[in-house]
Amino acid sequence: MGTPTHAFGLSREGTREDAHRRGGGLITSGVREWLDAAGRASLDGATFDTHVRHPDLPGHAGRKIARRPRKFGCRLAADPETFYVDGYEGPLLPGELDRAREWGARLGGPGGRT
Repeated sequence: MGTPTHAFGLSREGTREDAHRRGGGLITSGVREWLDAAGRASLDGATFDTHVRHPDLPGHAGRKIARRPRKFGCRLAADPETFYVDGYEGPLLPGELDRAREWGARLGGPGGRT
């Protein structure tokens, strides 16, 4: 599962509203809320995020998503991955879509571990 990085981590109601004011779609709940509702049962898989490529911007939502399954003792299929975007709205930087496809293919391959 994945999500854009908002304000250094997972989106919250306020960060989603801010994204909407800047021209994004209106999203009323996010991965944070889904994880809270899913509980322990649905936490196998891998996590990723999109992030602005800037050396001074900390925080990655994919790492924060990964904490929940690990907390419950689940083994993720891969370490969290980040795919970089141009500016806050994107698009993905050149080569990132291919890198994401390759990552996905490795996840689906033998052993499922990258």
